[in-house]
Amino acid sequence: MKRRLLDILACPMCKYYPLELIVFEEEEEIEEGLLICNNCNRWYPIIEAIPHMLPDDLRDEKEDLEFLKKWQERAPEKILKSGKPFNLKG
Repeated sequence: MKRRLLDILACPMCKYYPLELIVFEEEEEIEEGLLICNNCNRWYPIIEAIPHMLPDDLRDEKEDLEFLKKWQERAPEKILKSGKPFNLKG
C-alpha cells in the first residue's frame, strides 16, 4: 500500500477520517500493517500491500485472527483486547 492512500481512506463502517497507520513491514510500499479507526475501534489489516477494508459482515474471522496473532507483539493493546470486529480476547 502506498502511504499517499491514507489521504483518501476512511473507515467503511463509520466513515471516520483519518485512519491511524501502523507499519509492520515496509519495502517500496507498506507490505504488512494495520489501519485503525480511532472513532469506532475497528482495525483493518494490510496484507501483501493490500488494505483489507471490508465491512464487518464480509470479513474472514479466521484470516483476521491469524493476522493479529502473527503481529501481536507489535499491534496496539487496544486492538488485541477490544478491537472490532475481532480481537484476541474474545
